[in-house]
Amino acid sequence: MAILGLKTNAEKSKKEETFQLPASKNALIIFTRNPELGKCKTRLAATVGDVAALNIYTFLLQHTVKITAPLILDKFVYYSVKLREGDLWDPAIFKKKLQHGDDLGIRMERAFNEVFNLGYERAIIIGSDMYDMTTADLDKAFEQLSTHDFVLGPAEDGGYYLLGMTKMEAKIFYNKNWGTDTVLRDTLANLKEKKVALLEEKNDVDYYEDIINIDAFQEFFPSELRK
Repeated sequence: MAILGLKTNAEKSKKEETFQLPASKNALIIFTRNPELGKCKTRLAATVGDVAALNIYTFLLQHTVKITAPLILDKFVYYSVKLREGDLWDPAIFKKKLQHGDDLGIRMERAFNEVFNLGYERAIIIGSDMYDMTTADLDKAFEQLSTHDFVLGPAEDGGYYLLGMTKMEAKIFYNKNWGTDTVLRDTLANLKEKKVALLEEKNDVDYYEDIINIDAFQEFFPSELRK
């Protein structure tokens, strides 16, 4: 994680102090990477190149904004490196925060703790690379939390693309090999005594093979990789 200067820390603190009391019982947490050349979608970039990977990730960010903006609930976008102004995330719709922690589990745990401490009763976290996800999918996930303690969206690679809960269960964020095919299995093992709803399995975008046959991405590929 980048070390921020004193000025950046002060600006961050000022921005993060602007939150108000919840307008909803539901909170959506969106984890996003800062879209920078050579620093996002590196596994995809290995095939399509850094410029194409950045363009694809920007397209995925736009899709995430499109499907989350209509939701009637409070939305938090958590940046990976630093907060941005004047980007895709309209501050009138999305509350902006910064991820903290040495690995993905710790960063997710801290984000959930923050929103629950603000008074929310149900919280869901997603990433920003799910082209298959819709607004209806997110509505359904929150509906599941009316009758279940947890909701999980299984990913085809053995992880999960969505995690929701009505109360903290810290152990699900520890002792995981993040980014491997054991994450979903190990998380479900942690929750075997809880009421867990499973959503439809979906595929996130990590590799060229994940999107090779999807028309919407063809324009971003180098000419030799297009269908």
